[in-house]
Amino acid sequence: MSVTPQAAPEIVASAADVPDGAMPPLLVLDVVTGFLDEHGIGTGRIEAQRIGDGQSNITYRIRREGADVVLRRGPRPPLPRSAHNMVREARVQQAVAAHDVPVPEVLAICEDESLLGVPFYVMNFLTGDVITDEEPARLANPASRRQLGENMVDALLSLHSIDVSSGPLSELGRPSGYLERQVRTFSSLWGVNSRREIPEVGELAERLGARVPTTQRHSVVHGDYRLGNLMIAASGTPEVSAILDWEMATLGDPLADLGYLVATYSDRGAPDSVMDLSPVTRLEGYPTADELAERYGATSTLDLGDLPWYKALALWKAAIFCEAMYTRYLAGERPGDTFAPKLETGVPELLHRALAALDEG
Repeated sequence: MSVTPQAAPEIVASAADVPDGAMPPLLVLDVVTGFLDEHGIGTGRIEAQRIGDGQSNITYRIRREGADVVLRRGPRPPLPRSAHNMVREARVQQAVAAHDVPVPEVLAICEDESLLGVPFYVMNFLTGDVITDEEPARLANPASRRQLGENMVDALLSLHSIDVSSGPLSELGRPSGYLERQVRTFSSLWGVNSRREIPEVGELAERLGARVPTTQRHSVVHGDYRLGNLMIAASGTPEVSAILDWEMATLGDPLADLGYLVATYSDRGAPDSVMDLSPVTRLEGYPTADELAERYGATSTLDLGDLPWYKALALWKAAIFCEAMYTRYLAGERPGDTFAPKLETGVPELLHRALAALDEG
């Protein structure tokens, strides 16, 4: 008979405070203190506060005398680490920072899993706004909203303009065949992630695989580029002061990022979706998804004729990873989750939107 480990406090002063048989804590203060001391990051007692409510990679704000930093770590084992490689995520940020892409400064990386059970890294804390369903008062006007949407596109263009043919970023992944691998990989995930049959999943896999566009050039692909993953400057014009959450980054086709951005963007008058992660953009003044694409196309040399395919790919992938959340919820692995129940109907709706995008093309 298996026994589920009892819950443990998320943050403990020391490992000795964890009851026998309990799940390991996410943060051990004396361990973190020693790590910061070793790297010369502040002095004295630390205070820790969780940022956000994500169950994937987990982020804490750590404050002590002379230091205000963020610690980012993966989830507790044994979850797969393909999207939880904190060392890789930190290295990516260091590499793109060298090309003037706005990212937090990585201060220290811990590859020793014995400290917190998983690797982690520490970066500087940035003051600003992450905008999802509310916006700061200084941006609550049509002109600022439009400028914010345009700056979001310009930051993506800056990322995609980096030469990835040499240097540290050239080792980030294998860009050739990126789109084919995406279709192949996600096709294989549905049977693993789902308890139900939805015919549109296979139909989309077949249709996407039958007409994969030719990649026009290679770039860094962020993999989750959206308004909610941007830090907006705390004052002045709504500049993008940092691009956050690099766990999905790789080398591939830049239009995959653009397709994801516009496919999951909340447009005024458009139907609701479980991927409406920044619904504030429905307010007057924000550019429409089509206007975002037009701005990208006006500066980029890329042909956007196949953008509907990239939108369909993004929605199909989103449906598959959302289905994994729904299955874990059904298995009782996401207690108290208020988002997962929406996926019973939300996943099929994403698939229908993906089919509509393909028909649009």
